[in-house]
Amino acid sequence: MSFVIWLTGPSGAGKTTLAMALAEKLQEMGCQAEVLDGDGIRSRLYPDLGFSKQEREMHNRVVTEMAKLLAKNGVITIVSVIAPYRAWREYARKEIGSFVEVYLRCPLEVRIERDPKGLYAKALKGEVKELTGLDGEYEEPESPELILDTDRMSVEEEVEEVLKKIKDLGLLDQITQKSGVV
Repeated sequence: MSFVIWLTGPSGAGKTTLAMALAEKLQEMGCQAEVLDGDGIRSRLYPDLGFSKQEREMHNRVVTEMAKLLAKNGVITIVSVIAPYRAWREYARKEIGSFVEVYLRCPLEVRIERDPKGLYAKALKGEVKELTGLDGEYEEPESPELILDTDRMSVEEEVEEVLKKIKDLGLLDQITQKSGVV
């Protein structure tokens, strides 16, 4: 059994960037690590799925099940998905068990400036409605294991903070002792 690192935050907070860098670092350390990126899963498994509350909930349930299976089979799983509602993240926490919630906090103006997918530009023109974190709801975590202010940290600093947290929680030791990773 492994664990899941669940990265949450509005679009443009840096979830995918951190997830990829963290997976690379864990793999360099000899750990099995996999990224479940919400956008990537949507585009490959159900590209026509919309963004209604019900469709988003279904998407989060699929991601939760995938993460649970990977963790059950010893893979450190890094989930990169907005998951805008606390109840859904709590559902994932209960289903998965060994769960580390990392909230990527970033001011709206910085997210608009980053706008990696052009969503904020479209939303500000009225072409996208209810963009999570702009005019769509996003419920900040109340007690995540870690909060990262991504507008003030480098990706390398974020990776180190996550590694420190999972070491402090004893999760990384469990994995490295089982697999003999140094």
